[in-house]
Order: sequence, then structure tokens, then C-alpha cells
Amino acid sequence: MNQQNTKPSLAVALIVKNEAKHLAACLDSVKDWVDEIVILDSGSSDTTEEIARQYTNKFFVSNDWPGFGMQRQRAQQYVESDYILWLDADERVTPELRQSIQQAVASNHINTVYQVNRLSTAFGKFIHHSGWHPDWISRLHRRNETQYNDVKVHESIVIPANGKIEKLTGNLEHYTFEDFFEFQRKQQKYAELWAEEKFLKGKKSSIASAVIHSMFSFIRTYILKAGFLDGKHGFIIACINAQYVLNKYLGLHLKHKK
Repeated sequence: MNQQNTKPSLAVALIVKNEAKHLAACLDSVKDWVDEIVILDSGSSDTTEEIARQYTNKFFVSNDWPGFGMQRQRAQQYVESDYILWLDADERVTPELRQSIQQAVASNHINTVYQVNRLSTAFGKFIHHSGWHPDWISRLHRRNETQYNDVKVHESIVIPANGKIEKLTGNLEHYTFEDFFEFQRKQQKYAELWAEEKFLKGKKSSIASAVIHSMFSFIRTYILKAGFLDGKHGFIIACINAQYVLNKYLGLHLKHKK
């Protein structure tokens, strides 16, 4: 159902911090066909701002950190366009995905959230298994209908009441870490945020639970999700996932011991 006679406008929105390495390539993949680029920075110390201002004058800074979900809510407040396409700085929109996004925006369906299929790299190689692909994530929606939830990490877009989800064609390329220890540091940050959030909600864990969840994470990634088909990269990812899960549950357990 089309609600407007005029073509709906489209914004790309990002939350960033120290993304000078990736930001230009990301924005190059959208700059020629979106109506608005909104970037909310959380205190970069590199040249992120300088790069961002080459593409948009809608660059904002919020130095305190409320978590990923609420930071995206803040960014949305600066958006004026009808639709929002959410990207991370290390992602690139492929031509096929661009065409699908443009068709979805032109259709202008109400109460619809669109998902993209993210194809990620690990240490320089695209990962097609290991639970990484297909990787359907909600990233496109009408601005006035919904927003991200309040979750501090692994946030998601709230599906509107009586809403529906549609899938777009084409991949969203995701260039993750090439350095093993950089990847580990990110996972450790996510584990800490997860444990803090669960602790505040009164959730508990134990050493046995941490070990069991960690072991199952490895089995799920490497065997059930066919990580072995990704070769040594799949094995490494399975190990990292297991360590991440162990850190989450042990961290939660120890918070209750303070």
C-alpha cells in the first residue's frame, strides 16, 4: 500500500567510534543514491570526524555511552528522511542490495521492516558457514514507525504492531577484523556488556553452566553450522565463539560473588 504520491526519502545512519579505517569505503557504497547521511560518534580520537564531514554535515557527537540500542535511538533523532538504512562502518552495500533497497523504499509499505543478508569476512576470508551466513538482520524501516530496542549489545529493531518482515536480495558485505587479538578484544567487550545487562536483570550463572554453554557453542558452530567447511577459519571461529560464551557466563557468575 503506497501512502504518498512523492518518492519517499532515504537516510543512511551510523553510530561510530574510531572508524577511520573503514568509514570512507562504507560511505562510498551509498553516497550517490541516498538522500541523507547521519553519523553519531561516541568520542573518536582518530580521523573519523574528518572523513565523515567529507560526506555529510550531519555529524554529531555523544561522548557518554548508553549501550548500542539506545545510541542508535539517539542517532535516529537526527534523521529527517522517511526511511532509515542502518549500517556499520565496516559494511558495504553491494549493487544488487542497493537495487533491492531502492525498490523497497519506492514501494513504501507500512509497518514493514526489511532484512538484509550479511556476508562477513574473518581474517581476510568471506565465511559462508559457521552460523555466519546466511545472516539475516533487520536494517531498513520507516523512520516514524519503529526504532531499535534498549539492549546494550546485540540490539535489534522493534517490529511494529501488526508489522511484517521482508527480506531483500543481495548481500551486505561485512569486513570484520583481520587481526585475531582485535577480534578477541571486541568479543570481550560484548561479553562484558552482556554480563552487565543480565546481572542488572537479576540473572545468574554458574561455572558448570558456563562450561556447558561454551562446549555447546563450539559444537554448534563447527559441526551443526558446518564450520568445518570454512577450513581453518571455521575452526578458529568456533574456538572464539566458545571463548566468548565462556566469558559471558563466567563474568555473570562472578558479578554475583562481589
